[in-house]
Amino acid sequence: MQTTTRVAVIGGGVVGCSVLYHLTKLGWSDVMLLERSELTSGSTWHAAGGFHTLNGDTNMAALQGYTIRLYKELEEITGMSCGLHHVGGVTLADNRDRFDMLLAERAKHRFMGLETEIVGPDEIRRIAPVTNTDGIIGALYDPLDGHLDPSGTTHAYAKAARMGGASIETHCMVRETRQRTDGTWDVVTDKGTIHAEHIVNAGGLWAREVGAMAGVYFPLHPMEHQYLVTDAIPEIEAIIDAGGEHPHVMDPAGESYLRQEGRGLCIGFYEQPCKPWAVDGTPWTFGHELLPDDYDKIADSIDFAYRRFPVLERAGVKSVIHGPFTFAPDGNPLVGPVPGMRNYWSACGVMAGFSQGGGVGLTLAQWMIEGAPERDVMAMDVARFGDWITPGYTRPKVIENYQKRFSVSYPNEELPAARPNRTTPMYDIFSEMGAVWGQQYGLEVTNYFAEAGEPSFETPSFRRSDAFAATGREVRGVREGVGINEVHNFGKYRVSGPNARAWLDRIMAGRIPQPGRLSLTPMLNHAGKLYGDFTVSCLAEDEFRLTASYGAQVFHMRWFEMHAEDGVTIENASDKLTGFQIAGPVARDVLAACTRTDISDMRFLDVRRLVVGMTDCIVQRVSYTGDLGFEIFCDPMAQRNLWWTLWQAGKPHGMIPFGMRAMMSLRLDRFFGSWMREYSPDYTAAETGLDRFISFRKNTDFIGRSTAEVERETPPSRKLCAFIVDADDADVNAYEPIWLDGEVVGYCTSGGYSHYAQKSVAMGFLPTAKVADGREVEIEILGQMRKAHVVSTPLFDPEALRMRG
Repeated sequence: MQTTTRVAVIGGGVVGCSVLYHLTKLGWSDVMLLERSELTSGSTWHAAGGFHTLNGDTNMAALQGYTIRLYKELEEITGMSCGLHHVGGVTLADNRDRFDMLLAERAKHRFMGLETEIVGPDEIRRIAPVTNTDGIIGALYDPLDGHLDPSGTTHAYAKAARMGGASIETHCMVRETRQRTDGTWDVVTDKGTIHAEHIVNAGGLWAREVGAMAGVYFPLHPMEHQYLVTDAIPEIEAIIDAGGEHPHVMDPAGESYLRQEGRGLCIGFYEQPCKPWAVDGTPWTFGHELLPDDYDKIADSIDFAYRRFPVLERAGVKSVIHGPFTFAPDGNPLVGPVPGMRNYWSACGVMAGFSQGGGVGLTLAQWMIEGAPERDVMAMDVARFGDWITPGYTRPKVIENYQKRFSVSYPNEELPAARPNRTTPMYDIFSEMGAVWGQQYGLEVTNYFAEAGEPSFETPSFRRSDAFAATGREVRGVREGVGINEVHNFGKYRVSGPNARAWLDRIMAGRIPQPGRLSLTPMLNHAGKLYGDFTVSCLAEDEFRLTASYGAQVFHMRWFEMHAEDGVTIENASDKLTGFQIAGPVARDVLAACTRTDISDMRFLDVRRLVVGMTDCIVQRVSYTGDLGFEIFCDPMAQRNLWWTLWQAGKPHGMIPFGMRAMMSLRLDRFFGSWMREYSPDYTAAETGLDRFISFRKNTDFIGRSTAEVERETPPSRKLCAFIVDADDADVNAYEPIWLDGEVVGYCTSGGYSHYAQKSVAMGFLPTAKVADGREVEIEILGQMRKAHVVSTPLFDPEALRMRG
């Protein structure tokens, strides 16, 4: 066995083998894989082997599409068979909400170039004849759906990797991982110690245990999963004899997936009475065995399946496959560089290994070799969870995710498991005031405040929800008087030290402000793509505060630490600073009543230390509502006192509390973008309009400058625009296709209803050559073509007189 390697991949399932292959494909041949048993041990060998492109995140769907296309390439490279069956598949909808979800997915697929289509009951029976379509409205048909041989596919990845120079060591148990001072690793195995520059944790069922060797907690948990394989079924035999093969059928109502297996059928369930497995750790002795059959937990699912697929009731059961699969709390993989660790990489939690494994391997290899993946992979970035997450939180969220695997995913849905978890001192006060809570990054965030006669729970929907009226009331309260809400859900950072300004000048593309001022700036990666949109506040020449998206704080801190320099201290203060924003035409009057300091000369983009009531605060003259407003930050221990100060001062002015539903409506009035909607690592500053905040006059070679300079001279091919939409009861959410002259030319990034202007608003990309004020287009919303036109003048305060006044 070799004793040195550039990369040691731990785990020989389909994901580990995919990572190994892609590392060689992109040029690193000195790589090796360590497997404690045989390849495919763990979850891979007993997987059902299905694959599909359907995914609510378009980048994840694209990576799944890459994975599926890769299999033929693997067969050509290796001469091995992956056992491919491209049979297509239908996802059924038995109610309006499920059908709306399929319509929304089909719309996304239009601009992605996927050839899916909506089909009715007659066509479903033709495509999937064993299906009882009673009560079915329609389905989404995907010709790329299929299944394969899990073992053969994994060994094809392995052979392709070996052909590229990789080595694979089976029956090699990793016992320790120890990091050296230079950032490299000693991987201690039962066959000896390997010195590796990088480690990849692809441990699958044992990813938690492998991570613990390095002192890392991975938020993962295995779940028991069961599927059945039937004896021969005459109706399937007839299809085979006619030269065909029955397609996949996913039945969300029955929480099941079905496909042909030999001359019978295979059907699996995501049952509600599900069971977590190996709660206190996966035994090292587990491998090529199954769990005991458990018909009781799937009894209701089987009864439903007999009604949906009547042929099953007459079929004998040939085998039962009952084994564990590992899930993250949101069901997506954990991929990328592990925050706080050097040269330690994650490729874990890939429960849909044969749909996603190829894309995961490609993404991680690009990240390791080229410095960044080619597309935004935030949905599976290991940095999307913070250090607050625990096994006690992970387990109920994984159970919830398993139970909702085939459920409708609504754009406004708030899932209840493991909540409330993290709260501010305002939680009980706001709850008594009627707060209807959502959550962001584990933190409770008010969506809206329900008054008498308004719903205390927002019903999930693809259309305008029953919180529509309450949101409108809060918007009007801000625009006509003054509103207050928390600023706890901002990411907040302290940057200090003698080199703080110079460091920020290199990290941020925009101007770094002078003391007492703040600026807005994009942060770019080395390819010139957006890595954040920040407010930078200068409190002193050597002391700065940054604010950005709360959910991206680990993502951003990882970037800051990768580019750390002497003379600069960076601290994540996201939960160490909280407070409120007040916004509306009388916001200044409210703040003036709370402090003895004269604020009449406080200009837009000023920042000051003020005593508000009894509380030391940092106050910024800025507001995401696009109105006259102030952000007021304080120590969490003083937040309740600050609340009563502001609330009592605001009462004479009719102050109202408002939540995030109103905030997202208010920001549309000014066409303000939002992180991970308009702004993400998929886009450049010039495409989104954030280039107006880039300081090309500063002499610093800031990260991403070369790309930004090129786009300054040669405009990008697409531009972000705002649209007014002739919508009815459903507004744009995200990824709806934009049509012009009968062709899809762009897509939406977000949208909603402007309660101030009483118009439906969308934001999205058009080809630069097509951008013109008033340009008429159509936007497809839930299968309907809605007229829309480009608008460049903000709907509220178009000259920004109130915001800046």
